[in-house]
Order: sequence, then C-alpha cells, then structure tokens
Amino acid sequence: MRARKIVTAVATSATLLTGLAGIAVTGPASAAVTRDDGTDDLARFHRQTPAWHRCATGPGDDAGAALDAAGAQCAEVTVPLDYRRPRGRTVSVAISRIRAADPGARRGVLLINPGGPGGSGLQRPLLGRLMPAVAARYDLIGMDPRFVGRSTPIRCRWTTDTPTRSAGPTRRTFDESARLMKELAAGCVQGNRDLLPHASTRNTARDMDVIRAALGEPRLSYLGYSYGTYLGAVYTQLFGARADRFVLDSAVGPDVYGPDLLSANGPAIDAALRHWASWAAARDAEYGLGATEADVLATVERVNRAASRRPLRVGGYRIDALHVPYLLFVRLYDDSAKAYAGLAAEVRTLAGAARGHAVTVPASLKETLDGLFTGSGPAEDRAGTPILCADRAASRDLESYYRGIQAHRADEPLFGPMTRNLGPCSFWPAAPVEAPTELGNDVPLLVVGADGDPVTPFAGQRSMHRTLTGSRMVTLRGAFRHGAYLAAGDACVDAAVNRYLVDGVLPTADLACDRTGRG
Repeated sequence: MRARKIVTAVATSATLLTGLAGIAVTGPASAAVTRDDGTDDLARFHRQTPAWHRCATGPGDDAGAALDAAGAQCAEVTVPLDYRRPRGRTVSVAISRIRAADPGARRGVLLINPGGPGGSGLQRPLLGRLMPAVAARYDLIGMDPRFVGRSTPIRCRWTTDTPTRSAGPTRRTFDESARLMKELAAGCVQGNRDLLPHASTRNTARDMDVIRAALGEPRLSYLGYSYGTYLGAVYTQLFGARADRFVLDSAVGPDVYGPDLLSANGPAIDAALRHWASWAAARDAEYGLGATEADVLATVERVNRAASRRPLRVGGYRIDALHVPYLLFVRLYDDSAKAYAGLAAEVRTLAGAARGHAVTVPASLKETLDGLFTGSGPAEDRAGTPILCADRAASRDLESYYRGIQAHRADEPLFGPMTRNLGPCSFWPAAPVEAPTELGNDVPLLVVGADGDPVTPFAGQRSMHRTLTGSRMVTLRGAFRHGAYLAAGDACVDAAVNRYLVDGVLPTADLACDRTGRG
C-alpha cells in the first residue's frame, strides 16, 4: 500500500498445497532449486549483473526525473516467474539505487518497501534526504515488486482504484457490493491468468534475494512499511541467514494477513475517528461540525444516514453508504493538524451535500472520488489484489460475510460493514499454489509503530513482535497514525531506528516514545 492504504479488501478457507519440491515452506532456508547433479538452477539469476541506466523514461516521467535529479540509477533484474521451475518463463523486476553518500563508511544495501501490497517502491531511495546518516552508510535500493509499476505488470481492468467498499445498511446493498467484487475479479483475468498464481509475497521475497545476489551483497538490510513488514518478515523466514538490519514499521498482524486483513480493524478506525472528532470540536468556530466530540460524530452519522437513504450529489459524483466509511477511513492514516484539517473540510462538504446543498468540492476529495469512480491515479490496489489472493485463499461463502457484518452492526455500525465485507478474492479464478508462510524466527530486528494505528492495529503489531522472537519493539504512544519512522516527525522513534540502522544497536528492551518525541 502507498501510505494511503495497506490493502484492498483485506479467515480464510480452502485447502492449500503445503509444500513444494525443492523449496522450503518455512524456516530460514534458501529458495534455490537444486537438481540431482547438485547444480543450482538459480545461479544464473544470482550471477546476473544489472545494467544501470537513467530512471526517466521520457519527458512526462516526473518520478523518474526526480530519481535522476537525486543521482539515482535504475535497472531491471530477471527472476523466474515460478521458482519451482527456474528454467521456465522469466519476469522483470525494476529496481533503483542511490549509492551511499560516504563510500568509506558504506555498510551494504538497504532495500525500502512502502507497503501496499501493490505499492511502487522505485522512488523510495529519495527518503535518504530524511535520513542522511543512514544514506551515508547504505546504497538505498528501491523496487517495484513483481507485477507492480515498471516490473512485468499485472493490469486489472477496473474503473475504480480500490475495491474497498462498505456493505451498506441492507442485504440489497451487500449484494450490490458483492456484484462489484465479482466484476473486479473478472477484470484481473484477461491477459493475466498465467501470472496470477505467482504473485505471492513469498515469490517477492525470493525476488529480493535474487536482487541481493545480483548486487553482489552477502546480506540485505531492509526498511518496510505496512504490508512491507509482512514482506520483510517472510524474507527473514526464508532467508534468515542473509538478513542484516531489518526495520518493520506499522507491522501487519501475521495471523490476520490475507484478503480479510481489515476484518478486525473497526474498533481501531473508530478510535481514530473519535480522536479526530475531538480535534474538530475544539475548532468548531472554523469548521462548524459540532462543539463536542459527540456532536461531531453525530454530524458524521447524519452524513452516513443521508447517504443510506439516497446518494449525495458531490461534484459530478453520487456518493452512497457504500462509499462514506471508506472516504473517512482513507483520511485517518495521518493525525497531523494538516491532515485533520483536510478531513474536517471534506466532512463539512459531505454534511452540506447531506442537507441537499450544492457544494464546492475540495481538491483532495475530488482526487479521491476521481480514483474511486473512474480508476484514475495510482494502480496500487489493482496490482495489490492479485498479491493478496495469491497469498491466502478467501472464503467463497458470501453468507458467512453477511452474517459477520450483521453480528457486529450494533458494536461497529459505521466501519464494520466495510472492514468485514468481502473482496475480489472471494471470486478469484486462481488458487494459491503455496501455503501461507508460517512466521516464527529469532532474527534480530526492530518493530516500530503507533499504538493508535487505524490501519495496522496495535494488537497485530504486538503479535508480529511476539512471533519474531529476536525483535525489539519501539512504540509511539498516543499517536493515531499509520507510519512512525520519518513519517511522524518523532525524535525518539527516529533516533532509535537510526541508531539501529547506522550502529547496529537494538534497544536493550522494548521502548516507548510519547507523541512529543520524549522517550
């Protein structure tokens, strides 16, 4: 997920294959396939030499131009489509590199993943500007994971940029959302059927190890956000001996990762909404949403009820109860004053539309609605959904989703119908070819996150920490945001991560940092 989202529609069922010949399913083993004569069939991939070139692909490529301006180089690495058959079809993975600013102090390479799944990581080396001490010691590596961005792509034919929808208030609206998910699943099949089974996180982790070898590095360091924490944890499980310094920021709960990842998020999103409502209430003179937290939440509820009765006219779009919870959720990733002000302006617009007024649509809301209704903008969820579906099979029992939503309407009235709704994976045409990775190792690493994170709730972060027994945890207390290191501007968190990446020093015990940067 770019910082905006972690997952598309994220308890699974279906019997999966539990093992593949020559490839370890669990444990810190190499994914290399060895023939009877002992020849490593992956050696040709490990020995390849990237052909570095400029990153910009043409005059309109702003992302590539920014990389070029920062002194980056780009290349493509060839990897097997199916690691069980390394002599078969190959695909390309796009990478970028900014060399260590202090070659004499260089330690190795640090690969950075922004999350998703489906997020492009090619621009991540630009984060070096925010962490100069780290950028001095490492070559910073960006990667578009397989089937994302400039890597061999999976292009789902969608007219929306995300399948995340509420099931709405009734059985009719639930069925409406289910029909959309079926259409979206079908939109990923054409031209991609042979790629879909191989979109898994396990294969992306294997690609990371090919990149490590192609760069001539004995070990890999890593900074992963959101979904990127799961990817990093899978790498440590498959290639633990090759993992150097790993930072997992805003960790996904390893037991809930999959198509129904968001199913337990309702309470955490609701807590973040209440935190924002308190902020907005203190500024009632500016936004007019209510003078108390309860008043502001009542305004939100009036918007949702109005959208449940008839669609709200907002610009050229019609917003109904399937959309409102998502429009709130997507603005709760960040608890900064700027982000909260943006959400207040958008809720004020929706409240006006709920009263039947003609409204002026803020640019931020228009951008979100354009993506929601036309599919414009980044294709993160269109690339990420195949990854989720390849990692773990979703239940195809639509009634089980509806029963779960109904069971929680009283305690999760606003967000439960969204977080517990089904997604495209319930209609997916390709079953996973491997079992989900069973995490559990003692590789030393650092888990970082905010205790009020509405996207990867704190309980899941703690679960990842317990599962990775060699880890230490740094918690940003009192923060209702997604992303802690660099993103939160917290001196305590940043210092702990920098000390680990630069000096290799993990905290002697788990560390708590309060919201103002004091430990």
